[in-house]
Amino acid sequence: MTTYYYLVASEKFLTSESENLHEILDEKHRDYKEKNKEIDFWFIKQPAFLESPEFKEIKEKCPQPTAAIVSLNKQWITFLKLRLEYVITGEFNAPSETIPNPLASLSLTA
Repeated sequence: MTTYYYLVASEKFLTSESENLHEILDEKHRDYKEKNKEIDFWFIKQPAFLESPEFKEIKEKCPQPTAAIVSLNKQWITFLKLRLEYVITGEFNAPSETIPNPLASLSLTA
């Protein structure tokens, strides 16, 4: 079982140009590529993990449709939370009975 750290917010908020998230993700991806480091973060539209019973309260707090950044790096999620402010963060372990695929999306365009 692996611990995943997440940041969730409305998809509209995370993809708005005023938040520069696209630039942050591109820069992180470039940095990993230059260092031959394996990618340990993912942007997921309508993350399926929010459908599990343990995320009911979080899903209710977050405007729909949601998007998430999921990572194996807790410090990076903490950095993003400080940078983006209006987000919810946490962690979960997967695969599990309620979260068989931690990176699954409910979106057909993800």
